[in-house]
Amino acid sequence: MPETSVTDKTASPETQISGDVILKLESISKQFPGTLALDHVNFDVRGGEVHVLFGENGAGKSTLIQLVAGVYRQSSGTIQFKGQEVSLTSVKQARDLGVSAVFQEFSLVPELSVEDNLFLGSELTRGPFLNKVLLRKQARETLDRLGFPLKANSIVLYLTRAEQQMVEIAKAFRTKPSIMIFDEPTASLTEKETQRLFQLIEQLKTQGIGIIYITHRMNEIKRIGDRITVLRDGRLIDTIPVEKASDQKLVELMTGRIIEQIFPKIKRQAGEELLSIENLNISGDNAVHNASINVHRGEVVGIAGLVGSGKSSIGRACFGLERILAGKITFKGEVVYDRESHLNKLGPRPMLNRGLYYLPSNRRAEGLVMLQNVRENVTIASLALSKFSNKFFLKKKNERREVRQVAERLDLSPPNIERDLEHFSGGNQQKVMVGKCLVRDVDLFIFDEPTVGVDVGARVAIYEFVRDLCEAGAGVLLISSDLPEILHLTHRSYVMYRGVVRAELDKSEISEESVLNYFFEKSA
Repeated sequence: MPETSVTDKTASPETQISGDVILKLESISKQFPGTLALDHVNFDVRGGEVHVLFGENGAGKSTLIQLVAGVYRQSSGTIQFKGQEVSLTSVKQARDLGVSAVFQEFSLVPELSVEDNLFLGSELTRGPFLNKVLLRKQARETLDRLGFPLKANSIVLYLTRAEQQMVEIAKAFRTKPSIMIFDEPTASLTEKETQRLFQLIEQLKTQGIGIIYITHRMNEIKRIGDRITVLRDGRLIDTIPVEKASDQKLVELMTGRIIEQIFPKIKRQAGEELLSIENLNISGDNAVHNASINVHRGEVVGIAGLVGSGKSSIGRACFGLERILAGKITFKGEVVYDRESHLNKLGPRPMLNRGLYYLPSNRRAEGLVMLQNVRENVTIASLALSKFSNKFFLKKKNERREVRQVAERLDLSPPNIERDLEHFSGGNQQKVMVGKCLVRDVDLFIFDEPTVGVDVGARVAIYEFVRDLCEAGAGVLLISSDLPEILHLTHRSYVMYRGVVRAELDKSEISEESVLNYFFEKSA
């Protein structure tokens, strides 16, 4: 497919967006040791537009926005801001210039309050002392303007991930910038919070602010985007208007190949019942009330619902990660939890040994050790197996052989199993987390939001992996906020709303309309 520069495309009337060019990058390259992250990329942002950056993990999107935000300096090329060439040497300089960013990885100090985080580096003072009264007043005004239900004096450490995301967004909105950068801002937000963010973005557009927006969710592109620039392997592929960006075209531009079917067809061969949950009650922020579900071998069962509906709590409870108030859990015919009988055999290690594997939604916080390499991450939960160790020593040769096979099966890029995980893209990190369950015998896989922050190419690999597991006779419980995953991958699905299982739908009953009917307060 021919590659085209943004400069070529912006000359075309079909891609003209009203508003002056605020930011312009010309022939930008960024070289890291052993890696050319950006290769002569052209990119611009106009006032009053949302310019979406799209591409696979590792395509160069994060590097580009970090250059604009002052985190890195380019190896070559120029950056112009409002017609003047600038040299961005720090985050503070970029912020003072008018660039504000909401990164996917939070830049919060957990031990400080919300208000202290909002003004970190720009503290309000009265003489040599902090002006706490004014600081709290302005923090409260910012939160009220955004409509976020946060207390200014709350300690960030004790907030949920969605609430921490709100704090990160509030930091960016505290001042009125010229350029706003959003990197996967809705990954932890509920539908209501997402709608509020999109309203705020529309307000920014009317004020002439230019917005750079990174997302892997194609429905978001069509909701708020004006133009889309696609990167692949650090190079610019194309810039097109949103109205000309079909899902198929974006996938082709992003991956360089035609993907006729993103979602594979999965044969259903339902066998014995693997998991039975009866009248489960869970306390906490994502509480569950009297939930009952079951999963058989040879089928993919979905749990659909918005963020905060309690769906993730069910998967975590089966692994012994949630405090259960009442109910009964049976796995492979064995009762592993029964509140009435005071029986509790749950816990990550015993459930792993029984053949249940839970993959958490937050790979960095719970799924992976970022400072260890691929090999160590893949085998860390399975080192006690005889193929990896005896009573005294690790069997390193066996370990390397097994992990190389996993890396090949999941198409890890690069396929270097001794490389530290922090140096891989998000999509490849997700593949490593999935790969952890391939080195042991597993009967039931619980995938909790398996494709959050993952590009389409990596999604296809993960979906095919789910298909292979199911058709090999395993059971799969797929917990997802991504409606297309529920529609196309599952044989049966449960729909949750505020901790309650509202419906169980068979394959013939699963449609966008039927699922959405149960997502919200009023069902049709």
